[in-house]
Amino acid sequence: MYTPQASDHFTFGLWTTGNRGRDPFGSEVRPVLSPVDNVELLGELGAYGVNFHDNDLIPIDATPSQQAQILRDFSAALQRTGVKVPMVTVNLFSEPVFRDGAFTSHSKAVRAYALQKTMAAMDVGAQLGAEIFVLWGGREGAEVDAGKDPRDGLRWYRECVNYLCEYVRDRHYAMRLALEAKPNEPRGDIFLPTTGAMLGFIATLQYPDMVGVNPEFAHEAMAGLNFTHQVAQALDANKLFHIDLNDQKGPRFDQDLRFGAENIKTAFFLVKLLEDAGYTGMRHFDAHALRTEDAVGVRACAGGCMRTYLILREKVKAFHADQEIQALLSDLSARGDKEPIVYTEAGAKRLRESAFDRHAEAERGLGYERLDQLTMELLLGVR
Repeated sequence: MYTPQASDHFTFGLWTTGNRGRDPFGSEVRPVLSPVDNVELLGELGAYGVNFHDNDLIPIDATPSQQAQILRDFSAALQRTGVKVPMVTVNLFSEPVFRDGAFTSHSKAVRAYALQKTMAAMDVGAQLGAEIFVLWGGREGAEVDAGKDPRDGLRWYRECVNYLCEYVRDRHYAMRLALEAKPNEPRGDIFLPTTGAMLGFIATLQYPDMVGVNPEFAHEAMAGLNFTHQVAQALDANKLFHIDLNDQKGPRFDQDLRFGAENIKTAFFLVKLLEDAGYTGMRHFDAHALRTEDAVGVRACAGGCMRTYLILREKVKAFHADQEIQALLSDLSARGDKEPIVYTEAGAKRLRESAFDRHAEAERGLGYERLDQLTMELLLGVR
């Protein structure tokens, strides 16, 4: 029941299972895991796909012949294992040239280089069959507000995303762009810090239909937000192109913990939302094994992410089948009909003349305490 299947669409990045455990206070604790070995590992674990930044796969200074060999070896591993490449992204944050942003740098030359690097990554992604290209603006922000008018930053950001949409159209790539929000780190403040902010920005683009969002659990938790609500907004706007699943201990530094490791009730309602909505995209786990772990721990982290999702998916079925829970939900639903409130002149007149017993409505309890307790009991395995 809890064994991953291809139809589950579980994916990992080369940077996740390949994470070597380095942090700001200590160097790497695990050996390098090559892209080919990474694919073999994910195939053994039952993952559907592997995602990568351009330089996770191809070193930034690789020669054309080296790049060609890397792609041949990687493609052969994909063929052997059946692992797919649903999403590719680009590293616009590690190199010193991006220290003041990539698409939002004051330097036009840096912005042009960022576009060149991104187009090359898109070419590789298209060659390997990727249909989603994620853009995370980790350096698009500021520590000193005096240094940059944020309106300029947003204008340059828009110009670059529009340019990339034109490139995809010109090359006839079957690829959509997904923007990923984060409130801070590595910048003090990152432009467009939440999924809602990204959705507002997308509406200003030249080709808004080509661009959606890639919300991440940890990133929204860093802003103190309810991740399920952010994903619901993306679904409501038909903009959930991709999603990053992990976990986070409150508004701290970005932790990328194993999915469900901390906020199990939030994880449950997130799985419920995705399953109830019939989301058909990838369930990407941007989770890194703890620095305490060896190769066995890496496997435990990745396998645990998938297993927890599958367990919670079964809990969602139990939630829908639980008679007491459903009775409470039916009572809430019965308080109003399903017809939307639509304005008409006659309807507005009737509404203005209607009498409401606000005291009676105010006195009715909603049963949320009981409903929440029943949900907890279901998750704790006593229902």
